[in-house]
Amino acid sequence: MAVVPLTAASALAAPVLPDRITVASTTSTENSGLFEYLLPRFTAESGVEVRVVAVGTGQALRLARNGDADVLLVHHEASERRFVADGYGVERHALMHNDFVLVGPSSDPASVAGLADAAAAMARLAAGGHAFVSRGDDSGTHRKEQSLWQAAGVAPQAASGRWYREAGAGMGATLNTASAMNAYTLTDRATWLRFGNKGDLALLVQGDERLFNPYGVILVNPGRHNHVNAVAGQRFVDWLLSPRGQRAIAAFCHDGRPLFFPERGDGFGGDAAAGACGPPGVSGRGSDGDTGSAWSGAVGER
Repeated sequence: MAVVPLTAASALAAPVLPDRITVASTTSTENSGLFEYLLPRFTAESGVEVRVVAVGTGQALRLARNGDADVLLVHHEASERRFVADGYGVERHALMHNDFVLVGPSSDPASVAGLADAAAAMARLAAGGHAFVSRGDDSGTHRKEQSLWQAAGVAPQAASGRWYREAGAGMGATLNTASAMNAYTLTDRATWLRFGNKGDLALLVQGDERLFNPYGVILVNPGRHNHVNAVAGQRFVDWLLSPRGQRAIAAFCHDGRPLFFPERGDGFGGDAAAGACGPPGVSGRGSDGDTGSAWSGAVGER
């Protein structure tokens, strides 16, 4: 079964059925193709249909907080833990991870390529007034970007409309804008690898520990919203965390490389994830010269 994309408004009108759940999630999980890969497998095993509302993490959290989703799957751990602490979610489970990368024009006018410090790279962009496209949508990626500007001691909003451009859009649309402008942007690696309109953009900065990108999954609290389909929602959470679900995440690959790394040990994370893809290209790199996630091991090894 393919992903059924929904708007936030249509999610409100969707009836609660025993064999149907709504998942509020991020554009990165949809743009990367992960849900299109996972959901038919889960539905075939469970009979549960999953509808995905793919929005920025901030909006996904608001939907779940309002009871307009049964399961939340996003990538901003502090916000996820606050969601649970405030009583809106049952429990946060670490599901998978990859990382963020800084991409930009291959000519790299800011000379950031190869920098190990992502904040230092952002400072160079600001100092030179080099065009940067922000998600600008309160997504997990946008929140990560804001933390990097803060670490760099930069307030980019002061340059809004000049070198700092706020797309107010998902990851794919933001990458399209950056490609058209030949500008820099921050993206999750999975969306970057699957993105087909790179133009002259290249991956320039990766590997900083601050670029680690963990995803969590949470059942919305049925005690807060009694219409939540807790039975089917928990079944989905349990499947994702099971060896079968973790193996499916590990097997979701592009050009011989995993796009996400499952968090559960059980022999399915880390190098096992890479092995699930089969051999990469001849050079061990993808067609875009990327070397793969900087965190291919278990979360405790990053």
